[in-house]
Amino acid sequence: MTMLYRLDTDAAAIARAFGAREGQDPWAGGHVAPGQFAPVVTAGREFVAGARPPGKRLETRIIPRVWGVPPPPNVPFDGRNGVLSVRNPDSPFWIGNLRNSEFRCLVPATAFMEWGQGTDREGRRIRHWFAPSDQAPFAFAGVWKDSEVPSFALLACAANAALREAGRDTMPVILPADPAAQQLWLHGGWKQAREMLVPYPSSLMRERRED
Repeated sequence: MTMLYRLDTDAAAIARAFGAREGQDPWAGGHVAPGQFAPVVTAGREFVAGARPPGKRLETRIIPRVWGVPPPPNVPFDGRNGVLSVRNPDSPFWIGNLRNSEFRCLVPATAFMEWGQGTDREGRRIRHWFAPSDQAPFAFAGVWKDSEVPSFALLACAANAALREAGRDTMPVILPADPAAQQLWLHGGWKQAREMLVPYPSSLMRERRED
């Protein structure tokens, strides 16, 4: 699963791309690594437990959050071992948040990195950068939690052919460019939203190797 992604656009452009309010997010562009703050797009209430009142929609807006959710209470948290991805959406650790659309979010990005098989001539692991060819920026499917830190994680699914060729068996869920699909992730019932946890088509992806 990816350990690094890029978001090479600023908060104002993100807001325009996803129909969100920019707010005071200071993002100016760059890479995002585990444990760093990054913009997410949410339509849920912040720091409020319980389901969204029926029929009520809040303004879609950008909120800065840390990539990496603190692990379950039985796992010591040192600030560096946050959970980056949701591989099992049926896990008790995740299912409550995923069923409640308030906790789902869009995670904007412009490319993501995966380690490939083998090494280059200097013995370094090969890095593969992937991005959809039909949208920029694009949105990962994300989910957020509040505990020690305001955090988020990426949803994972089986790898498509392009990532399998690079030696990966999973990939982050990339939502379609269609705004209706993104709104479904933010507001729809879990049964419909869960059907979006599928590999992005390889035919709609571009790849760049660093070796």
